Amino acid sequence: MASNNDNSNNDRSEELERYRSAAEDALQQLDWCIGYLHGIRKTDISRALAKNRAQIRTQMLRRPEQPTPSTETDQT
Repeated sequence: MASNNDNSNNDRSEELERYRSAAEDALQQLDWCIGYLHGIRKTDISRALAKNRAQIRTQMLRRPEQPTPSTETDQT
């Protein structure tokens, strides 16, 4: 039989995972926007968003930085 403390920790863990998943989904949408803006040659805006994305990913999610569409093309 699980104690109340174990249930509380499990609930927090599940909630944390839901927030982390939502943040990852939001970053994927941001990736699409960065790629789109870069594709229509709004590179200044796409670079600024890519920097913000990198900050969010490394500082808040504690995940390594990933290349964005604007860093993988010859247009930068």
